[in-house]
Amino acid sequence: MDNFTLTTVEEFEAATNRLLETGAQVGADSWQQRVKNQTPHCKFGEEGICCRICSMGPCRITPKAPRGICGCDVHGIAGRNFLRFTAGGSATHSDHGREICHTLHVASPDGNYQVKDPEKLIKIAKEWGVETEGKDIYDLAHEVSELALLEYGKPFGTQRWLKRAPEKTQEIWKREEIEPRAIDREVSCALHMTHMGCSSLPEALIRQSLRCGLSDGWGGSMCGTEFSDVLFGTPMPVDTEANLGVMEKDMVNIIVHGHDPSLSEMIVKYAEDPEMIALAKSVGAKGINIAGVCCTSNEVAMRHGIPMAGNFLQQENVVLTGACEAIVVDVQCIFPALGPLSKCFHTKFVTTSKIAQMPDSEFIHFSAETAGENAKAIVKMAVENFVNRKPELVHIPDMKQKSTVGYSFEAIVKTLDTVTNSYVDVTGTTKPLVDCVRSGVLRGAVAMVGCNNPKVRPDTAHIELMKKLIKNDIILVVSGCSAQAAAKAGLMDKRAKDLCGDGLKRVCELADIPPVLHMGSCVDISRMMILVAELAKDSGWDINQLPVVGCAPEWMSEKAVSIGNYVVATGIETFLGVHPMVKGSSVVDGLLQGGIHDWVGACYHVELDIDKLGDAMIQTIEEKRAALGI
Repeated sequence: MDNFTLTTVEEFEAATNRLLETGAQVGADSWQQRVKNQTPHCKFGEEGICCRICSMGPCRITPKAPRGICGCDVHGIAGRNFLRFTAGGSATHSDHGREICHTLHVASPDGNYQVKDPEKLIKIAKEWGVETEGKDIYDLAHEVSELALLEYGKPFGTQRWLKRAPEKTQEIWKREEIEPRAIDREVSCALHMTHMGCSSLPEALIRQSLRCGLSDGWGGSMCGTEFSDVLFGTPMPVDTEANLGVMEKDMVNIIVHGHDPSLSEMIVKYAEDPEMIALAKSVGAKGINIAGVCCTSNEVAMRHGIPMAGNFLQQENVVLTGACEAIVVDVQCIFPALGPLSKCFHTKFVTTSKIAQMPDSEFIHFSAETAGENAKAIVKMAVENFVNRKPELVHIPDMKQKSTVGYSFEAIVKTLDTVTNSYVDVTGTTKPLVDCVRSGVLRGAVAMVGCNNPKVRPDTAHIELMKKLIKNDIILVVSGCSAQAAAKAGLMDKRAKDLCGDGLKRVCELADIPPVLHMGSCVDISRMMILVAELAKDSGWDINQLPVVGCAPEWMSEKAVSIGNYVVATGIETFLGVHPMVKGSSVVDGLLQGGIHDWVGACYHVELDIDKLGDAMIQTIEEKRAALGI
């Protein structure tokens, strides 16, 4: 295998333990210690059976007190909590999409942002019935961005993006009354339904949970993904590196963290500014090194090859290296702990959004209109901070892996076109992939997504499941923190093909791809929805017949629940390694793990034993193949 080996979780942990020693020297806190302080967790909260939506309570359900003060039972309470959780996630991802739409609206030839993929913009415009002939590309961008922004609050109709789904899927959504209307309306409706004295019927609450999730995946997130591509370029495969070893001892290290690429794109641009590089050299650094954490990292990795320092539970580690001049954040998944932690070192903790303001940070309000000015100020602040580094606290783990990232839907189709000369009549389709599945060369695919969660040994579930699946000729498409777990381990190195079964190995060799394909950030799970929609159209199968499943083995956030709801509602069986907070209600848990199958042709499957979770996914894929007679 050309001396190629995976990096193990044990090696990750050893590197972290060494960094925690540095933290102990300076009195720094850590999530590991905070987990101990918070254990055991509140059982009422874990089971979803406490209610605090009015001030008559809070109420919690016990055998002695089976109803809240208003009379709501355990099933109504668990259902309301689940819907509110979904609404939080859908609002978060969709607001990210809204910001991208706004950025597109201020794009101009000589401004901070330009249209990098005009072909995609024209394609979307035509899809939405917008006249494109003879129009200036920026006039078109502004017209389309206004239409996109209206998707958030339009008074009538359903989401424009729904037309991308196969007709059968659209019919299911219509029949089950879960077609998302205006994006903001579904979030607002969810909060209204869960207000005191409104819905307590589990079926109604779970139905709205699916609808609210769909407004994210086939609404706000799709806006975020598609218009990010228009602005910053549609990702194509690019080589990069991953893990903490990407930080450079002799350079100014700026870590970008969060989710909105509008900020990180500008930071990358100004880190390459000759004036800033000259300033870095004047303070004794060799240059400026940008690396990323979480989904912002995925965004700049797949468009610029910027290295990925780590995922969610590694965000404190980049500061603990003692070599981080600035950690610059936008929104979502940011530990408030970064403020006090940074004060133990020389690191500048820079917050940039009014949506994510935190104590002990340097706040520089970032906006699309002043993006260049803001980004330059942030980079300059980081460079000037290099002289404050304390050499005795610097320790960068010698740990990194090569990765190939950037497999957007368009990139996957293009890759198939280059290796399937016999498919001259189907260029630009997924038919070659369908034929690989029909023939059994590939048994199927798993879309693996989601966060880290201290309830699961970090990264273990992602990595072990991926190894098991590729050995069984199942290809993976991944995003978010799951993608970074794969990259850190080495599973996005093309040499990882030798860990695959014979069929998948052959596909990797022919297509020159790794067995685990990086599709982007959390909002880019919308790319996966486009992929399964096109696979269904090209194969003639319904989405819920495809030998494809979803998996979030270490999920933790509201966004993950919203994602899970739209993946399931699209017709994809979804496997979880952390139980949703509904265990206290047999009705709600039963709906999620079975009942909704009658509505949308898919449901959730929860299994805390990771090995069994992998077996269950493989079994489901084989059952789908058998049902199709392939």
